[in-house]
Amino acid sequence: MAHDRGVILDVDGTLIDSNDAHARAWVEAGERLGYEIRYGEIRRLIGMGGDRVTPLVAGVEASSPEGRELAELRGELFRRHYLPYLAPLPRVRELLLRLRDDGFERVVASSAGADTLGLLLEKAGVADLVDSATSSSEVEASKPDPDIVEAAVGKARADRSRLVMIGDTPYDVEAARRARVPIVGVRSGGWDAPELDGAVAVYDHTGDILDHYETVFLGPDPADGTGGDEPGDRPG
Repeated sequence: MAHDRGVILDVDGTLIDSNDAHARAWVEAGERLGYEIRYGEIRRLIGMGGDRVTPLVAGVEASSPEGRELAELRGELFRRHYLPYLAPLPRVRELLLRLRDDGFERVVASSAGADTLGLLLEKAGVADLVDSATSSSEVEASKPDPDIVEAAVGKARADRSRLVMIGDTPYDVEAARRARVPIVGVRSGGWDAPELDGAVAVYDHTGDILDHYETVFLGPDPADGTGGDEPGDRPG
């Protein structure tokens, strides 16, 4: 099917309820390796790439032997201890089926590494509904830099002007805006509308977006900022 419009999708906190689990994996890995990583601090950084987070919470560069050891252990703990218990966010598969049936291209842009991204999409129940995907393993700089979103734009068949992104963190919003792609925010990752300032609209989760599907995807172009609810207007 030819696509003239597309949706760029974040994964963690947007398609699957995984942000808390990622934070716990950071804390557990830090405890095992002698780094004091506080849950409250790391939780607010989930959504950034690990290359940016590692020096902030452990005081070592992600590219150093210590940083690579921390990343490897964190990923292993996440996949073994937390991933099996994660659940999709509300009506995620239903939303992607509707987008597919309406001819929207579906492109993933995630801060997860390539070794974890496929597992997350499988666990979210949407791996078969994604046209293409970009992970942090494919770009030089992770969110909030725009590289991952730019890579997703490059993989999309739809023109940049016909794309909209869905994401849950301030880092998604910054990356999308720097890539000149309008973004619809969701609160399901733990951030509220004021923290998602810059999104053209903010909804509670993917199920809420589905309830407002015509407004978000079939109404005025999201780039106009007139589709959906203005940030802060949705009830909690």
